[in-house]
Amino acid sequence: MPGFVLQVAPVPADLAKPVPRVGFTVSRKVGNSVERNRVRRRLREIARAVFPGQARPDLDYVLVGRQAALSRDFAAMRQELIEALKRLKALAVATP
Repeated sequence: MPGFVLQVAPVPADLAKPVPRVGFTVSRKVGNSVERNRVRRRLREIARAVFPGQARPDLDYVLVGRQAALSRDFAAMRQELIEALKRLKALAVATP
């Protein structure tokens, strides 16, 4: 995705009750500390909006911020996160 990279890994077996865990990282290539923190805040907010209802709890997630996240529309980034979850087959199965 233009604003971020999403990585997933299975949750370690020693966790009693798996919940979606999310990590964030933004390299110094993105910009100075103000810009990196802005990207990190934006990523945290889209994760807060999307992950609780749509992410599989048996996976760990890492969002790697990119330079484009600074100017990318927030709604577009949110849709891109949902699309990334679909591509990685990490969407939670809806229970009726």
